[in-house]
Amino acid sequence: MTIPTRLAALVVAGGVLVVAPVAAQAKTKEVYMGVPSKNQKAFQKYGTDVNDFFMHTVTVNVNDTVSFVPSGFHTVDIPPKGGKPLGLFSPSGQKVAGVADAAGAPFWFNGQDQISFTPALLKSAFGKKLTYTGKKRVESGAPLASKPKPVKVKFSKTGTYKYYCDIHAGMTGTVKVLKKGAAVPSSKADEKALKKQLAVDMNRAKSLSATKAPANTIYAGASAKGGVEFYGMLPQAITVPRGTTLRTQLSPASYDDHTVTFGPGDPEREPSSYLGQIAASFQGAAPDPRGVYPSEPPGVAGLLSPTLHGNGFWNSGVMDASSKTPVPGSNSVTFGAPGTYQYYCMIHPFMHGTVIVT
Repeated sequence: MTIPTRLAALVVAGGVLVVAPVAAQAKTKEVYMGVPSKNQKAFQKYGTDVNDFFMHTVTVNVNDTVSFVPSGFHTVDIPPKGGKPLGLFSPSGQKVAGVADAAGAPFWFNGQDQISFTPALLKSAFGKKLTYTGKKRVESGAPLASKPKPVKVKFSKTGTYKYYCDIHAGMTGTVKVLKKGAAVPSSKADEKALKKQLAVDMNRAKSLSATKAPANTIYAGASAKGGVEFYGMLPQAITVPRGTTLRTQLSPASYDDHTVTFGPGDPEREPSSYLGQIAASFQGAAPDPRGVYPSEPPGVAGLLSPTLHGNGFWNSGVMDASSKTPVPGSNSVTFGAPGTYQYYCMIHPFMHGTVIVT
């Protein structure tokens, strides 16, 4: 009699044929950290991206592995059960000192905490195999390598676990870990769920560029439910009379970080310019405090003219949805002189807008 190898292993002991069942193999499911690479061009056509995990919810058996595949600039942060995610920024332990404007006057934020990227985000776990027990944080860090490999996480305890991207406040995913032998969605079912998630997000993305900001407001980007984001300033151009105050803010559903920054230079085409140097600092561990902090003291809108701070500089500071960021989530600027004012996001320098003051 022949025993199929897929059903049993053969062991001969004391002349007796013993049939031992093969243990069930642990499985691996994939979750993309951002829009899967093959789908990104479709979103880029509309100037959009999605700050979400694909699939948003994945179900596995205990001791199965989830392979988190980098497909955007995101982290995976799985805190201890009931814990909170890390912030993108945190105090470095030092104080800002000696930062002056183009006219030589010290900025108000001298003496405030020097803000840096949270150190844990600069340590990479990509390409590693980790185990999550519910007791200790699993943190991927930012995907800083040119071609980061997936971080693979084995879930050794049943439960439902929420995880986060530390770069985009609000970007979350869920892993449901069921007991051994419990039914979980098949690969075919997972693929169907992934396609549905992408289709829903695409429908949201198509109309985002037509978002209307409220009167006298600049939106740094536009957003829809589920982390769908349009990367552009809205309105892209606006004409206002002298003395107008404009509010700068994120759109209501945004998970991203942006600034609204006026000043000399195009940070994309003129990297050595005043704004170019500030924007470049966001590529390092400690961004320039002129980019992180508002240019004006708390409660002061600032009267923007070509001579403000010696060169027409005004900055909203970093705006995001995280309570951990030590700057306001919005700001306001008043235009004190006629002219054409160009502004950019220091984190995404390709985001550009124009204010014409009459």
